[in-house]
Amino acid sequence: MDRPRWLAVFLLHSLFATIQLCEIPSGRTHQIKSLNKELLKLTEDVSKQPNPSVYLGLRLSDYHIRERESQYLQRLKDVFQPSSISIPTPASGQEQPNTGQLALYLLALRAACQDMETPLERQLVTQLKLHLHKEKASIVAREKRSRPLTNYYQYGLGVLALCVHNKKVDVHVISKLLAAEEHGRFEHGGSQLFVDTEAMAGLAFACLERATFYTPELVAELNQAVGRVKKKIFQAQTPNGTFGNIYSSPLAVQFLIAAGVKNKEPECPNGMAALLGKLEEGSFQNPLVGSQLLPVLYGKSYVDIASMECRTEEDSLVLGTSAPEPRVTSQNTKITIHLTVKRIPRRLPLYSGFVRVPAGSSLLDVLKAAEKQSIKPFSFETQETLSGPMLTSVMGVKARQGERKYWKILRFPHTTVEQGIADYIPQNDESIILKFILW
Repeated sequence: MDRPRWLAVFLLHSLFATIQLCEIPSGRTHQIKSLNKELLKLTEDVSKQPNPSVYLGLRLSDYHIRERESQYLQRLKDVFQPSSISIPTPASGQEQPNTGQLALYLLALRAACQDMETPLERQLVTQLKLHLHKEKASIVAREKRSRPLTNYYQYGLGVLALCVHNKKVDVHVISKLLAAEEHGRFEHGGSQLFVDTEAMAGLAFACLERATFYTPELVAELNQAVGRVKKKIFQAQTPNGTFGNIYSSPLAVQFLIAAGVKNKEPECPNGMAALLGKLEEGSFQNPLVGSQLLPVLYGKSYVDIASMECRTEEDSLVLGTSAPEPRVTSQNTKITIHLTVKRIPRRLPLYSGFVRVPAGSSLLDVLKAAEKQSIKPFSFETQETLSGPMLTSVMGVKARQGERKYWKILRFPHTTVEQGIADYIPQNDESIILKFILW
């Protein structure tokens, strides 16, 4: 008689536990705890909307302050499940959560071992399934430019969230994600891989192939997809060890952990060394990226949320009384930034001017200073996201509903700025180009 599928899954997990997976070398406890503390301190700031990704990072840590985590979870519930409203919707008149936000919140609930069999929690799962069906319907077979309503990153995250909750995902939803990965839909410019999107899809595949709902044929497809994702992420590793760039590397390593990649494969230690080096340099100030990195430092991934048991946890972290140091700007030292705004196919720029700001200012500070200058009119709009403010409109130009365009940020002449506008610190005499292009 064939052994039951659950036993095979158990044996697979047991095997992973006995081999040396892609993991952080010993002797780095201080660095790891420092990031842990930084994320915990973020939970104190009640002026900012709580971020489910931060909560996930904290829950996948080995060190906890239970009261702080519980308070943050309640703030998340107040946003995503206000008690006075029967249908889940963010508070304060905000829009309905998109696929990615809802998926992260569902992952947060599972990480807290919440009872998902109440009517309201079931409604959340149903809402995410509806989101994914709408995303799937937007993907037209055999059309290369066809995309989900949001993007494949959120699509993969939604599939992962349902899988982690042990919910059966519609086979057609899975098939669209498999086809997109196989046919290179996670690339831009015809060749450059979106590593974070590839990794998120890989995490979803790694979770799904361990589930018990699907036919052997589909499980075989999922297994092949995990192999493809692993190969593409290895190929995306740069000479300095990062996968794509430093900001996509935490999710890439999460996938490698979930896929059971061992330290003997050189991509693993090289990637870990790059992450630790950048952590020491302070490169993970963005809460979203920092919270994706923290599980990696404990050898975990989002797939591990599925097996969390939430046993009694001891308070094992001491924050101390020092407040996080603010970014330093020098009011006495001014720098000059050349700012240019371009809209393809127009040859002439929509705006070109020089902006004076204090040294240490972020790009967001530069844009605000340009807006205040009376020499040349300049305007911009942003939208708050889980990774910080995102540039949505410049000089009145924004993507229309369904239009796949965005404002790309470049350092002259064509170096992509990888950080967000609130994180990037331009240097004196730097030329910044804001370019409205297709994605």
